[in-house]
Amino acid sequence: MASPLHIILLGTLDTKLLEFLYFRQQLLSTAGPGSRVTLIDVGRNPITHPAITISQPDLLSRYPSPSPDKVSNLQRSDLLSHMADLATKAVHDLQQTDPFHGIISAGGTGGTSLASSLMRRFPLGVPKVIVSTVAVGDTAPIIGDSDIVLVPSIVDVAGLNRVLKGVLEGAAGGLVGMAGVYRRKLEEAEGAGAGAGAGAGAESSKEGAARQAEGKRKGEEAKVRLGITMFGVTTPAVDRIRAHLDETYADKVEVYVFHATGTGGKAMERLLREGYLDAVLDLTTTEVCDYVAGGIMSAGEARLDAATTKGLPMVLSLGACDMVNFGPWDGVPERYRGRRLYKHNDVTTLMRTSKEECEAVGEFIVRKLRRHARPEKVVVYVPEKGVSMISTAGGPFEDKEADKVLFGKIKELEGSGIKIVREQMAINDEEFAVSVADEMMRLVGLRGDPGLTARDTW
Repeated sequence: MASPLHIILLGTLDTKLLEFLYFRQQLLSTAGPGSRVTLIDVGRNPITHPAITISQPDLLSRYPSPSPDKVSNLQRSDLLSHMADLATKAVHDLQQTDPFHGIISAGGTGGTSLASSLMRRFPLGVPKVIVSTVAVGDTAPIIGDSDIVLVPSIVDVAGLNRVLKGVLEGAAGGLVGMAGVYRRKLEEAEGAGAGAGAGAGAESSKEGAARQAEGKRKGEEAKVRLGITMFGVTTPAVDRIRAHLDETYADKVEVYVFHATGTGGKAMERLLREGYLDAVLDLTTTEVCDYVAGGIMSAGEARLDAATTKGLPMVLSLGACDMVNFGPWDGVPERYRGRRLYKHNDVTTLMRTSKEECEAVGEFIVRKLRRHARPEKVVVYVPEKGVSMISTAGGPFEDKEADKVLFGKIKELEGSGIKIVREQMAINDEEFAVSVADEMMRLVGLRGDPGLTARDTW
């Protein structure tokens, strides 16, 4: 028999008590008999109500904190950050002593910021839902590399009405459904003899066992979990890689494709860190271009860290390193208006990377690989006839001199023990795709031949 659900409800109750009491009741009635809701108050000012499980004074007294009067006088941004830190500690403590099955919240910009800050610190797989007034537009700063579900509140979370009640009811039902699935996985993990709950920001042994139990139930435990990075201009290569893997290694590989839009790279890095992936075919490293040149699709300084620091097999290439991404044409920064630009679609404008930017991209990749990589686990592929579908001969981003600078920086890996494979092909050529796929399979032990050797001359 399934155990009762335990749900964390987080809110600023000094301003939204009525709304959260309604939300709490919907969670309890949907979750069924025996279910529990731990209601945590993260408001500025203390209030009392019998439904509150962990009050604001409780948080301030349990963990090192300024005095209550100083907390109440904090600037809003400082208050949100401070209360998020305290609530995170409280929820982590609960995970150790009274495991829960989901976290949910509601609010405007401040409440969303606070709740998402807490939720991003918990492992992927733990159900996380925020009913938010800002669940539209650019939600990347809210979600980050997490799996938070945002539900538009339609109206502000400020007074109960039929619209808000309907939204809260639906969100409660969604979270309860997700929590039920998560509970099943944890109970399967218990049967597999897993340990107790998660530590701060790290995957618990119970959650790892839950994934293994899920894989075993579906007959997938023997498959290599392979991450692949893709962009629109490298899609033909990734499609061919996937087809080749399906044809040749169908029962041995499970592919996870990540769209290299900044959030995609961050998500992949997190999955690698948390043990969801066994290897990565990092074909499309374009997010590094946005990082060095100020584009809108950067994955940050931590890009390329996870697989290399963990010593996982990695094949890396230079897909879409000919471009930096911006929004609509009119949104390109003024300093770049005289550069070579290309309208990819109505919401995306591409800028050709210069020689200086290509040098910086190459330096970033070389620095990361030299600092972290186990050389025998890494192979770098250089497609010398074009790193994207628009940088090939005659294409709008053809620039042999800039490419030469990029390839020259990669050449600096010679002598590091990392194998460099240079191909007189474009990245989307079928032979190139098959070659990187086979090399990847060699690194993970699914292909017995010695593979290609490094070229010694440039």
